[in-house]
Amino acid sequence: MKVLRLSLENYRNLTPTVLFPHEGINVIYGNNAQGKTNLIEALWLFCGQKSFRGSKDSELVAFEKEAARLRLQFHSGDRDQTAEIKITNKRDYILNDIPQANTQRIGESFCAVVFAPSHLSLIKDGPKSRRQFLDTAISQLRPSYQKNLSGYQRAVMQRNAILRDVKAHSELLEMLEVFEDRIALTGAKIISQRQKYLEALSKVAPEIYHGLSRGKETLEIAYKSSIENGSEPEQLREALKAARAEDMHTGITGVGPHRDDIDFMINSLSVKSFGSQGQQRSAVLSMKLSEAEVLKRFSGEHPIAILDDVMSELDSERQDYIFNHIKGW
Repeated sequence: MKVLRLSLENYRNLTPTVLFPHEGINVIYGNNAQGKTNLIEALWLFCGQKSFRGSKDSELVAFEKEAARLRLQFHSGDRDQTAEIKITNKRDYILNDIPQANTQRIGESFCAVVFAPSHLSLIKDGPKSRRQFLDTAISQLRPSYQKNLSGYQRAVMQRNAILRDVKAHSELLEMLEVFEDRIALTGAKIISQRQKYLEALSKVAPEIYHGLSRGKETLEIAYKSSIENGSEPEQLREALKAARAEDMHTGITGVGPHRDDIDFMINSLSVKSFGSQGQQRSAVLSMKLSEAEVLKRFSGEHPIAILDDVMSELDSERQDYIFNHIKGW
């Protein structure tokens, strides 16, 4: 996959911009606050995903402008293709001159993997950031995953609403089973797909980390489910029933894939608790580069690698390893 041309209009602080990238590795450099991250963020949006910086769509439009327009020419699937995004308080997509009702087709056509300093939250922050990493990565492989995830999240919110009201309205108890069935069916699929995806990453990430650490350290990754055998709907359904009393007390659903996590270990020690800044950065880089490898195996071509300030806090040997690893993509 190659980016042939990127043009931006009214996007953040950038003046009208046209970029023709080189076929190999491209390095964007300059002073702080000049828009380097804005440029690569714009490219990432063509995956159909939200900003990796967590920005709202309206924040992507330049001040006093009604809309931003992004245009991309890229080579994928053995042919040249085009994509356009119009951003207001929402995003409208056009792929090969055909308006798109959703992001599924554009996400299937253009794939990228992004690493930014904020992705260190994958190690440093709570389980939510690690679940988001899995969900975003799987959505690129299987756009239908996002639809199932949204259905699960709605069912959990509806169950939570009943849990908070059931003390005053006992007749709502019957509705709990309805939403627990939905949670069990959609949640089991989420757990199953997360486990399969993490299994695929686990075949690649330790090897990459081994190279980054020059063979001195080993990386282990494991999925932590709040439910034993949670990938089976009946097991999830029974766990929800068993947790009803506690959930009625707290007013929230305490079991399910929205409570799951990932464990990262270096030489059998927790990376979050005991890893240095360099080790944490290397662990996240290993995950992101292995994400790219899994995407390649699934789609048949390498995704675009977007690396923002990736070299800080890495020694020269680790920097060389990264450049050599992505050389030829």
